[in-house]
Amino acid sequence: MPVPLSEAHGVGFDYRNGAGVDFEPYPHFLEGHETAEWWRAWTGNAEVDGSEFRVFGQDGTGGLAAFWLVRSGEPIEQQPVVFLGSEGQTGVVAQNLWAYLWLLADGFGPWEATEYPDHEHEPRPDTRLSEIAERWAPAHRLSADEVISAAREEFPRFDELIDSMCR
Repeated sequence: MPVPLSEAHGVGFDYRNGAGVDFEPYPHFLEGHETAEWWRAWTGNAEVDGSEFRVFGQDGTGGLAAFWLVRSGEPIEQQPVVFLGSEGQTGVVAQNLWAYLWLLADGFGPWEATEYPDHEHEPRPDTRLSEIAERWAPAHRLSADEVISAAREEFPRFDELIDSMCR
């Protein structure tokens, strides 16, 4: 697990009875066989294994947040962050770890970013997460809106890709 990710997730998230961030980070990446089992059940497709994802947390319903290993040869920190919801929601929420840190700092988790702007989330910037983002990614500062927009612009067909894997 990259140190900046562990550090940010260690701060914790305020659920605020559904108005805050619904996210439960894992202390380590999900094992490959666990990812494959979830991926096959989620897609209904026994031919896929989800090996292009490194899962690092979930929301309260079991939707997963992961790095999507789509940039060949790039380190995990440069891979986009995605959300795969328990009810079929999908989305690229940040272009890389550095943008993800700023997303968290602005009061958004992976699920909230996926559902943005059509949700009841009430974002509250977190000074502790802002300090972490400033320390690890000072040159990548963006608002949550900018992070989400940039990720969606770079990967406009992510939903279609995921849909093509489902049976």
